[in-house]
Amino acid sequence: GVQSGDVLANSAIVWARASRDARMWLEWSTTASFAQSTKLRGPDLLSSSDGTGRVDLQGLPAGQDIFDRVMLEDFASTNVRSPAVQGHFRTPLAATGAATRPFRLVWSGDTAGQGFGINEAFGGMRIYEQMRKVNPDVFLHSGDTIYADSPIPAEIKLRDGSMWKNIVTPEVSKVAETLNEFRGRHRYNLMDANVRALGSEVAQIWQWDDHEVTNNYSDSKDLTSNAAYTEKNIQLLAARGQRAFMEYAPMRNFGAAEHQRVYRVLPQGPLADIFVLDMCSYRGPNTHNLQTAESAETAFLGRPQLQWLIEGLKQSKATWKLIAADMPIGLFVPDGKDAEGRPVWEAAANGEHGTPKGRELEMARLLKGIKDAGIKNVVWLTADVHYTAAHHYSPERAPVQDFEPFWEFVSGPLNAGGFGPNDADKTFGLDVVYSKAAPHQNSAPSEGYQFFGQLDIDHRSKALTVVLKDLDGKSLYTQTLEPQRA
Repeated sequence: GVQSGDVLANSAIVWARASRDARMWLEWSTTASFAQSTKLRGPDLLSSSDGTGRVDLQGLPAGQDIFDRVMLEDFASTNVRSPAVQGHFRTPLAATGAATRPFRLVWSGDTAGQGFGINEAFGGMRIYEQMRKVNPDVFLHSGDTIYADSPIPAEIKLRDGSMWKNIVTPEVSKVAETLNEFRGRHRYNLMDANVRALGSEVAQIWQWDDHEVTNNYSDSKDLTSNAAYTEKNIQLLAARGQRAFMEYAPMRNFGAAEHQRVYRVLPQGPLADIFVLDMCSYRGPNTHNLQTAESAETAFLGRPQLQWLIEGLKQSKATWKLIAADMPIGLFVPDGKDAEGRPVWEAAANGEHGTPKGRELEMARLLKGIKDAGIKNVVWLTADVHYTAAHHYSPERAPVQDFEPFWEFVSGPLNAGGFGPNDADKTFGLDVVYSKAAPHQNSAPSEGYQFFGQLDIDHRSKALTVVLKDLDGKSLYTQTLEPQRA
């Protein structure tokens, strides 16, 4: 199949994969008929990259529907070519011009987790089709694009006695350890027709979380007693998982100096800038998270990324600043206990409701920096916890006062077990305005507790509306925010 991603006003990534060594050719046009088109020679798609490759299209017209088609040419014979596979994406308006059309984004996370893979009798990963049908400008995958640590069996017996039946490949039948097994997880998702349809028709933004490697991984992760893994080296597993992600994500590389950098900003015209965060690569070890001073141990985003974010928000001229986070700010996300019996935490929250400690110190510094710079209209989007929620944070309800109120919207999973709701940490005055979660832990996708969010910005009023939706596209909760003057 083909995918597009990291689309900007004048450029876009077009991704493809070949089943054997081949050369990629790309043709694009502003019309579906391809009456006037441009043809480009793409990269050689070889086994060294699992047959994946991408073209960074430049010089595209802003605010335009772009139609593309990819054809693969066999190296053994130039007369042997694949059928052309067609794609589509929409470039944002120029950032400096007037907003002449609305902007729509959908987001969610958590694909093929807890053993729930492609069940063709259920219609496959159906929620992807619901997102495609609303015709968004962009789809933000908020992380856990795969579940490398979660084997997918042929069958799962559900609570009602029925059977969930999966398509299974050798690579997904066990935890991913080898590079091929990590790659096989991404190949598996592309076996689903709904995933391929969305990827070919809608520009994507990918970020990663923990399951691209293994559950809750950090420098403190210890697999010694985990019998599922013969490879115990967490750094090697992370390297393989990250390599596979970078091969399959339709995203723009930063170059040799930061080849695996995921945090980036993607301007979407005058209405929105999207700041994509990386809460995994620069964090310290998962600990009790109660340190009273910042250190390498309390790092979450890390100083370079945090400074990049504050400076980027300051420079943004867009009406809305959308922060794409792979984890919620104020929800308890536990990760077992340490040697002293203290709870260990995977996210920023630490289970206490008092003044900031541990990773919360970094978050407090970020929120203070946003307030001090007078930055308005910041909205956070995230997934990770396998249910949907609307969170409002305010200093009026918090022991720490030095930040401006803001909203965080949570949605997921896409095709995984339903969980939640998680307890809320009050350090930053979190108020759970709305939430919907499965009535029991690890509910099957067929029970319906799968969610995505839809975000619309009106080009006339500049108002931002978030609608939280379910597996069938039903609207569950709506919140409209009016823009504040900077």
